[in-house]
Amino acid sequence: MDELLNRSWAAEFSVCLGKEYVKKAITEVLEEIRREISSENGDQNTINARVEKRVKALLHEKTSSTLKAVVNATGVIIHTNLGRAPLTREALKAVYETASAYSTLEYSCEKGGRSGRNTHIEWLICHITGAEAALVVNNNAAAVLLTLSALARGREVIVSNGELVEIGDSFRIPEILSFSGAKMAAVGCTNSTRLTDYEKAINENTAILLKVHPSNYRIEGFTASTSREELSKLASSRGLVFMEDLGSGLLCHLKVPFVDSEHSVRDCLKAGAHIVTFSGDKLLGGPQIGVIAGSKQLIDKMRSHQLLRALRVDKMTLAAFEATLRMYITGRHGEIPVIRMIEADSGSLLKKARRLCNVLKQAAQNIGANDLNIEVVEACDVIGGGAFPTDQLPGYGVGIHCASRSTESIAAAFRAAPVPVISGIKDEKVILHVRTLLDGDEQKITAAFSQILSDSSPGGSK
Repeated sequence: MDELLNRSWAAEFSVCLGKEYVKKAITEVLEEIRREISSENGDQNTINARVEKRVKALLHEKTSSTLKAVVNATGVIIHTNLGRAPLTREALKAVYETASAYSTLEYSCEKGGRSGRNTHIEWLICHITGAEAALVVNNNAAAVLLTLSALARGREVIVSNGELVEIGDSFRIPEILSFSGAKMAAVGCTNSTRLTDYEKAINENTAILLKVHPSNYRIEGFTASTSREELSKLASSRGLVFMEDLGSGLLCHLKVPFVDSEHSVRDCLKAGAHIVTFSGDKLLGGPQIGVIAGSKQLIDKMRSHQLLRALRVDKMTLAAFEATLRMYITGRHGEIPVIRMIEADSGSLLKKARRLCNVLKQAAQNIGANDLNIEVVEACDVIGGGAFPTDQLPGYGVGIHCASRSTESIAAAFRAAPVPVISGIKDEKVILHVRTLLDGDEQKITAAFSQILSDSSPGGSK
């Protein structure tokens, strides 16, 4: 232990990790090595080298954050594993200004006293969607949970069997209903639920008619479903709440051929939904947040619910969300990265792919990498985030194939770059989709590619 702590590299790691953690790491490795060599006879110098190598590897791993920026070259615009919607410059600026100083999070300068954090964004949501009132929590699952807990605890919620969805990471509608204290009454069949199915299921204990967005899947063929207008009329005639878990958070008209397969929040409220819940970091293009919009009378019940404090949103999220919503009211929503990527035209994507292809070809030529085939390829992009699950956007990318190296190893090398590049793989090629690239990403890809070439060249680290 003393010998390792006195090494120059230990002192360097102590600066960024602290001496106590360096000592802890050495202890852990020593214990591992003791277990490994308990039944073997090893040369002392070999064992020492093994300890030192493993300690340095462990400490090096801990010096960099595991949460880091990456280049999304997958062609999936709203990529949940990669953080969903990237924020606008305006949103980032708002976050910095709010987080780097004290703020009016729950303070009114006019009144000189306490105020509510929801007031910063409620009027914006209402103006954009046409809702009477709105409330925000930390994500859409929380929005659904709070709504059901406040309006249907101990009572029944009627939902179609075809809408009992699972939305990633085991978020399932039946489990959320159960956790909220509401009782589920599933009606109809997987592919067919009619108005009469809802009518027959209503009883004195029914509280809500629930419609759920078919996230990540679509039922085709012989199908039948009940419209929002029909459910709204039925709910109103029986004194019930009609709630829709929209999920996607679409606030504007998108310039895509299949736009009619996704409804906006305003559309749902106009069709008669009393409450609509949706995400902020999907088609809306903002930070992770859950929105509840609709009837003031119903939302007022949620404002005083005990769950609201547990699910409330922090100041940085509110700042980013407000800045994003202001892009909508000023007609600048086309500048929001998610929307800009969705609406990107083929000509601009082809130009972008050709430019990246030429740069990568030049990098390969400079190092004499003659076993590489780099070309512009047609690509199929998707919106992701549960929206438009069966629709694709035609796009372009750069395909890379190496005669002397596997496609998987090239993709892994891109992921191992200082700024990881996450690519696609198709037809034995690494595909770098250009639709999902942000400003500056081409330079990051080029740097990663140059490093891969350098490591693969004679004398490189492979």
